[in-house]
Amino acid sequence: MKLPKVSAVIAAAMLAPAVLFPSSAAAADSPQPAGVSGPDTASGTPDTAGHQDADDQETRDRAEVQRILADKETGRGVREAGEKALKGGAAELRHFLEVELEDQRHKDNVVKVVQISDGAGPAVQKAADAALRGNDYGAILQFLKEGQFTARAEDEDRAKVQAILADKECGRGVREAGEKALKGDAAAVRHFLEVELPKQRADDNRVKVAQILSAATGRGVKEAAIQAMNGTDADIAKFLTEGWAAARFEDDRVETLRIIADKNNGPRVQAGAQKALDGTAADVRRFLEVELPQLRASDNRVKVSQIVETGGPAVKKAALLALDGSNDDVAKFLKEGWAAARAQDEADAAGKPAQDRTPDQKPAAQPESGQGQGVQPAAVTTTTGTTGTTGTTGTTGTTGTATAVTGGATSARPGQLAATGTDGLGWEAGGAAAAVAAGAALVAVSRRRRSAES
Repeated sequence: MKLPKVSAVIAAAMLAPAVLFPSSAAAADSPQPAGVSGPDTASGTPDTAGHQDADDQETRDRAEVQRILADKETGRGVREAGEKALKGGAAELRHFLEVELEDQRHKDNVVKVVQISDGAGPAVQKAADAALRGNDYGAILQFLKEGQFTARAEDEDRAKVQAILADKECGRGVREAGEKALKGDAAAVRHFLEVELPKQRADDNRVKVAQILSAATGRGVKEAAIQAMNGTDADIAKFLTEGWAAARFEDDRVETLRIIADKNNGPRVQAGAQKALDGTAADVRRFLEVELPQLRASDNRVKVSQIVETGGPAVKKAALLALDGSNDDVAKFLKEGWAAARAQDEADAAGKPAQDRTPDQKPAAQPESGQGQGVQPAAVTTTTGTTGTTGTTGTTGTTGTATAVTGGATSARPGQLAATGTDGLGWEAGGAAAAVAAGAALVAVSRRRRSAES
């Protein structure tokens, strides 16, 4: 009986390690209840794999925030929140990326839309207002990515049309089509610029060339305009941009040379014309369009002043009235009033009773040669110790003859009056004009004497 008891003890001793060791391993692998510390041997030792994962995530988040802040398009709100997150830890970085970023980015986008709208064209402002009205994230983003550019293109197109219409050279067809397009949408404005404008401009150009041809007085412009009208739209456009100016310059030069050659023009007109010819095409054009009327008016006043000094009573009165008036009054006097005043002086002289006349105002006898015309009574201007008549030679579009009196005999043609002294007054000053007139009178008397003697 003792032997089995010993065997049992030995067997128990042999089985004890097999039972105890698996129990210890199982106890080590089983999870620990929360709040319960593990074996002292594990106290203060971190989970190496978990800690490494947390460090990698924080590193990645920090790099992402730094990338966002490096973007030049990042707004002020996002930038301030991101910089604050970088000063914190992993939790602050993660909160910024998952929560704050989208909210701050939306607020920054709203600010951008407002800034773009400020001072923009009507189309951009309209699109911006529509995007802001609902405060919708998608609408705001769509405006920033696409809408603003589409609206800006429309504003630019409208600005182009408005600039075209503001040009004083804009033709009627272009103007009407452009105004109609501005009342429509973006497609209408674009259609005008791409399709209608070239066609309407070509039609307007032809109308303009036809008007130039109708108003042209110079040969060069007429020929160039006709040649352009017989050509293409490109020929028409080239005439308007180049050919017209060149042809007009040649015509202007011809007209200025003609003015210089016309001795009826006064000294101021002559000098102005010569000065213009020595200048540019613009100088010649300015002379003809601006300076010529002014210079001609000045010369006319000088001429009328000379007439006042040498004319008869009616002529003087009419001339003084003209000088007190406008330039048109002066020109009208030279064209019409002068002749009418001379006729009045002649009529007054012819109607005087014979007894009221001075000896040298009595009618001269009929020339014996038979070459003279009917005797005309004449009032003549005499000088002390001299029997003669002072007069002037004619210039500037008026015709007249001098009257000479010798030995109390006056030989005159119908329509003459020696006392007016203004039958074609030249550009000399009053005293010089009288001297020239006296010389002319002496020549006329000498010729008449030789004719009578023969």
